Amino acid sequence: MEFSVRRLAADAGTLFSRAVQFTEEKLGQAEKTELDAHLENLLVRAEATKHWTEKIMRQTEVVLQPNPNVRMEEFLYEKLDRKVPTRANNHELLGEGMIDAGHEFGPGTAYGSALIKCGETEKQLGSAEKEFIHSAAINFLTPFRNFIDGDFKTISKERKLLQNKRLDLDAAKTRVKKARVADARSAAETELRITQSEFDRQAEITRLLLEGVSSSHAHHLRCLNDFVDAQASYYAQCYQYMVNLQKQLGSFPTTFCSNNNAPSASSSASISVAAPTLTPTLTPGQASPSLSELRSSSGPRRARVLYDYDAASSSELSLLADEVITVSSVPGMDSDWLMGERGHQKGKVPITYLELLN
Repeated sequence: MEFSVRRLAADAGTLFSRAVQFTEEKLGQAEKTELDAHLENLLVRAEATKHWTEKIMRQTEVVLQPNPNVRMEEFLYEKLDRKVPTRANNHELLGEGMIDAGHEFGPGTAYGSALIKCGETEKQLGSAEKEFIHSAAINFLTPFRNFIDGDFKTISKERKLLQNKRLDLDAAKTRVKKARVADARSAAETELRITQSEFDRQAEITRLLLEGVSSSHAHHLRCLNDFVDAQASYYAQCYQYMVNLQKQLGSFPTTFCSNNNAPSASSSASISVAAPTLTPTLTPGQASPSLSELRSSSGPRRARVLYDYDAASSSELSLLADEVITVSSVPGMDSDWLMGERGHQKGKVPITYLELLN
């Protein structure tokens, strides 16, 4: 009990000494030991890293979940360590509504079938969005959050200890200056040597932690690459879904009749303009190839590439916009693909990326 009381008194005395030193420094009545320039620069960089990491995290969360009420709900579930309830996103809700409407109007009608196909595509978009959000949360947001909640908290703790050690050092310097009796001066100088040693040791610990921020930057760079890759994959997937939907909608006027089983001008017109083309506009005199044109041609034909295409596998051929390649039909191949050749290179190419040349 006696030891505890003495320890409590000593701690109280230390806190009081730090408070006095801090107050006198603010009032300009006491000297302050300045940190070396390298350590100060590391501290500034660490603070900037914290600031921008938190800001990027907040903005990324807004991009992934624009609804502030849902974000707050997910935050509360996370703090309570409870599983966030699974809910349909906007694309999935729209898709379900379109599918229900399509069944109501009749899957055998042009409009009903179009609604069902649009609804199925919207649900695919919703599923792709969920996968993208999940990937971004794991590979991008989580590492950033771990830095703020882990590494930077440790840095802040050690920085606070460094501040206390500096106050102790400056308070000891002040006592040495004020000491008049030899014994008091000797005790003050001993205390100064101890506080100087503790300050130097803490400064070294803090410096090593701050230099580790460079490793955090390198890790965050890798996470940024993962995030961009996930975005690119997500948008490419969505684009392909919409291209496929355009093809399906484009076939409705010749495949389906109107709701009264008799084609009408109004229904045919509404369907024919339902999906704008995504391919680049051709110059006068050029004709975009039709599937029947390419399939019915005998032997290889030359075709111009409309825009870049990156091969997804070794069986495909990468394309560059405006280059001319040789294409041919291969029996049994999917109707959306042709066999392309460029010199000694050969592989499948998507037909929608080509313009058949005369």
